[in-house]
Amino acid sequence: MRIVALLILAAAFAAPASAEPTFLKREPLVLPPYVSVLVDTKTCGAGMVMRVRGAIAGRERQRTCVPMGPTQARNGDLL
Repeated sequence: MRIVALLILAAAFAAPASAEPTFLKREPLVLPPYVSVLVDTKTCGAGMVMRVRGAIAGRERQRTCVPMGPTQARNGDLL
């Protein structure tokens, strides 16, 4: 299990960073510790998206609403 988590974490850091973040439609089942993703589930207010941060075993994920940038709000880009 640790090997799979390390491979996912390595793939996340190896992916090139884009200028604009992309939003997921659903929260991922597997999220390595301390890795954050933006999820547009419509649970936050207008112009806001949920940021989900992975946690270590035995802890709960952190979910917070953060404002999305004006470019993303106009485009409404979703994966």
